[in-house]
Amino acid sequence: AAYIAEFIGTFGLVFAITMSVVLFVPAPVMQPGVGAYQPFQDFAVVGLVHAFVLFALIQTLAIISGAHFNPAITLGLAAIRQIRIVDAGIYVVMQLAGGTLGALFTKALVTDIGKGVNYGAPGINVARVGTTLGGMGAEAIGTFFLVWAVVGVAVNPAGLKDWSGLAIGATLGFVVMIIGPLTGGSVNPARAFGPAIVSHHFGDAGKWLLLYALSPAVGAVLAAGGYFWLFIQPGKKGAAGMEPVG
Repeated sequence: AAYIAEFIGTFGLVFAITMSVVLFVPAPVMQPGVGAYQPFQDFAVVGLVHAFVLFALIQTLAIISGAHFNPAITLGLAAIRQIRIVDAGIYVVMQLAGGTLGALFTKALVTDIGKGVNYGAPGINVARVGTTLGGMGAEAIGTFFLVWAVVGVAVNPAGLKDWSGLAIGATLGFVVMIIGPLTGGSVNPARAFGPAIVSHHFGDAGKWLLLYALSPAVGAVLAAGGYFWLFIQPGKKGAAGMEPVG
């Protein structure tokens, strides 16, 4: 049941995200005599979609799977032994599959207008971040704050569990509003993987892996490990840590 919940949750999250990106983050438009014109990109709306959808999914599915919906979160929790390695691997597979299906649904609904933004696939804005390294930093920092919130309210025994959905959803929303204009604000390999597969738009595969796979992984492990060892004090919980959430 937990694996199915991760598939359904990631599907819903990626579908909502990619639809909002297609509708509110338009691609540049070519105008005769003027050249490329960039219409207004409303990352505030996109961030709010992230926040509310994740909040709803956490409230309905956390009791079943822990509501990861993000390979970076799963990796971070595996690093602090809150989920078994085998379960973590299956979680990631289900998340990638759910993300791909979510992007496919977006493609089916917005075939024409979705092409311009690769059906919601994130992309780096080199004019704003300067280099791939800058984009990697943005994705790592964004994921760090997201996973910090997850561990703080959902893993910490003293965390405010009743507020976990709101706290985690709001964190993701704010992160997307801030770094969305820089890298698309993925902070989730499954969210980046789905539309990239559907649109066949990985760009430079090496840079894609650095930006949307490695950077979130690093940010997640640093956040999970940092919060766990600084504030949860695993020595009081025994050598094996707390019970897995998955």
